[in-house]
Amino acid sequence: MIGYLAQRLLQAAGVLLGVSIVTFLLAFLLPADPARMIAGRSATVQTVESIRQQLGLDRPLPVQYVNYLGKLLRGDLGRSYAQKAEVTKLIRSRLAPTLQLALAGILFELLIGLPAGIVAALRRGTAVDQAVMAFAFVGVSAPQFVVGLLLIYVFAYLLPLFPLGGYGTPLHVVLPAVAVGLAGGGWYARVTRSAMIDVLRQDYVRTARAKGVFPAKVVFKHVLKNAVLPVVALVGLDIGVFMGGIVIVESVFGWPGIGQMIWQAIQLVDIPVIMGGVLVTALFVVVGNLLADLVYPVLDPRIRYS
Repeated sequence: MIGYLAQRLLQAAGVLLGVSIVTFLLAFLLPADPARMIAGRSATVQTVESIRQQLGLDRPLPVQYVNYLGKLLRGDLGRSYAQKAEVTKLIRSRLAPTLQLALAGILFELLIGLPAGIVAALRRGTAVDQAVMAFAFVGVSAPQFVVGLLLIYVFAYLLPLFPLGGYGTPLHVVLPAVAVGLAGGGWYARVTRSAMIDVLRQDYVRTARAKGVFPAKVVFKHVLKNAVLPVVALVGLDIGVFMGGIVIVESVFGWPGIGQMIWQAIQLVDIPVIMGGVLVTALFVVVGNLLADLVYPVLDPRIRYS
């Protein structure tokens, strides 16, 4: 296990290095000029050049990246061009809202997708199965901003049960999490159904049923336990995706997450914030996948990492 962890950590370092290189190159290929964005449209050429020199943008691109990488290895993500603040502090201020929305969104995905997938698998080929899969298809296909606006209109305007938007209380997170969970729940339902159908065909399941084992015990102890591995993989991916921010949902509900911060930084060509946000997102993707891999042996003792 220690050797496996060391190998995965080395792979993670390589992934983050690759992400930093690609993001750095793409950020500087943008047609907009950061110095001009900061100086304003009416600024003179001399002012723009002065700002470019202050930010180090007049240096060759490889030199800029090496300098950035050196700071990154010391834990310094740089300083925002637009907000004149440390990127680390900006990300830290957005981390708690993003974490809340990510965990709540994954919870709602599981609450929606797992029961739906189980019911569809146990009632395969029936009207119930078709109805569940139709719901899953609608959930996956529906644009998140439409779902978010409908939730706001129904549950915050017509039935004022939840706030219209914003952040601060547990009630504020419910509607954004449901908007995220409906889409993800559709995927979870489809994956759970497919995995359970495969397990239901196994000999040990038929043997357990032939022995008269209580049906609920067969489903939850023998079938679901062995069918849940693909769902764990999805959760690992969602940790990274959600921690990177769900820009559309955050915009609809006015949620101050990392995704909204990155989107604003792209509009302002604030390269340090873009780089910092993308690297943090990549870090959580790597961590999420690693956690999913570590959970596999717990759920299935047959899995061993050498």
